[in-house]
Amino acid sequence: MTKTEDFLKDAFAGESQANRKYTAFASQADKEGFAQAARLFRAAAEAEAVHAANHLRALKAIKTTRENLREAIAGETHEFKEMYPEMIAGAKAEGAKDALRSFDFANAVEEHHARLYHELLEDLEAKKESYPYFVCPICGMTVGHEAPDRCPVCGAKGSLFKKIE
Repeated sequence: MTKTEDFLKDAFAGESQANRKYTAFASQADKEGFAQAARLFRAAAEAEAVHAANHLRALKAIKTTRENLREAIAGETHEFKEMYPEMIAGAKAEGAKDALRSFDFANAVEEHHARLYHELLEDLEAKKESYPYFVCPICGMTVGHEAPDRCPVCGAKGSLFKKIE
C-alpha cells in the first residue's frame, strides 16, 4: 500500500466520523432550539460526506454490487464475531454500562446486517421486488418490508422505526 493510499484511508475515516458527529450535533442543536446551528451542522455533515465519497472513489474502493455485498458481509461478520465481542468483554470488565449497551446493540444488529447482505447476494438477480427497509433509531436494527410492532433487539416501538426507501 502506498503512502497516498494510507492518507486516503485515514481521510475517509476522518471525514466519515465528522459526518456522523456533525449529524448528531445537529440533532442536539434542534432539541435545544438552535435551528441555525442545526442547519450549519447538517450542511457541514453533508460536505464531509462528499469528501468521504471522493476519497473512497480515489481509493477505487467502490466495486460491482456483488463485490460490494461480499465486502459488506465480511465487514459485518468481522464486527459481530471479533470486534464487538472483545469490546463487550472489556466494557463488562470495566463496568461501563452505557458502552456495554451500545456494543450489545451493535453486535446483535451487525449479525443481522450480514445475514441481510448474504440473502440479497445469494438471490441478487431474482430480487427484483422493491420494498423499503426500516431502521430502529435506538439500536439500529434493520428490517425489510415493514417495521415490527417492537424491535427484537431493544424493544423500541415499531412506530419509531425510520423508513428507508
